[in-house]
Amino acid sequence: MNATTRWIIATAIAVGASYLAAPAATAQTAKVRVALGDTISVETVSYVIALERAKEKGVNYEMTSFSKEDLAIQAVVNNQADLGIATPYAIIQKSKAPLRGLFQVSRLVFFPVADKQYKTWKDLNGQPFAFHARGSGTEAIGNIIAKREGIEFGQRSYVPGSENRVVAMLNGQIKATIVDLPNMKLLMSKGADRFHLLPSVDTPASDEILFGNVDWIEKNGAAVDTIVEEFARLWAEIAKDPAIVETERAKRNLLKELPKEVVAGVTNYYAEAVKNRLFDPQGGGSGAVKTDFEFYTEAGQLQGKAGDLKVEDFWNLAPLEKATKKLGG
Repeated sequence: MNATTRWIIATAIAVGASYLAAPAATAQTAKVRVALGDTISVETVSYVIALERAKEKGVNYEMTSFSKEDLAIQAVVNNQADLGIATPYAIIQKSKAPLRGLFQVSRLVFFPVADKQYKTWKDLNGQPFAFHARGSGTEAIGNIIAKREGIEFGQRSYVPGSENRVVAMLNGQIKATIVDLPNMKLLMSKGADRFHLLPSVDTPASDEILFGNVDWIEKNGAAVDTIVEEFARLWAEIAKDPAIVETERAKRNLLKELPKEVVAGVTNYYAEAVKNRLFDPQGGGSGAVKTDFEFYTEAGQLQGKAGDLKVEDFWNLAPLEKATKKLGG
């Protein structure tokens, strides 16, 4: 698959696209509205599978996909969605929004890539740099590296979607950015003579977490427990056998709108994801949250000292603890 093909696919589904789960005839609860700060793709189909499994247990849902994380977070804040999948730490602290994390969906496994004219990070001092979005994990990584290297980026641009940033790199529109695992490999396969990797941060901090409004979580405990349990169950299964995602995808005929050549990469992507620690089989927990505090305070997206931040101010760990106990984790 070439980069142009990926760009066309991403563009077709990225901005404000909605993925609506088919109504379950025997649903036992009201439809749960889920806001995803990403697109439905090979990389996120596991999220849909977990929700589909929850639907089979009576928790129907409707997922809306946004091109920007902050739009998904605002949807939950404004009661336009019940649950979100994004990174709401800064919003929780700055606006005192009554949001709480429930499950660590993915970790920050991203790769800084640059034109070979920039041999080191020092060469990027004062130079333009492209990120996914304001306040995103890619910008957090960039902030930390800039601080450690003693540099300041020049003009910052925001181009949602690693696929789109790769296309821009190949077209010479941007010279340095941070992309996810599959798109790093795509870029290097197409332009290894032009681009190279720069050192990144070695951290298992959260990239995306499942979160919800405090009041909604309290009033819908059974639905929350079921959804968190299905995420935990699937994440544990993926750690043991990444091919489970393709098995479940084919069973439910998900991603049918994507070309076969794209869908054929599902198992390889999740095998690489497991190898690179993209998913925590435990779904996070207090230790992971404290790691997040350290990472996001260093990145400047959380204020104060990491050690002074309280887990309960950002997370409700009870559903995850129930799931872990039930699943024998």
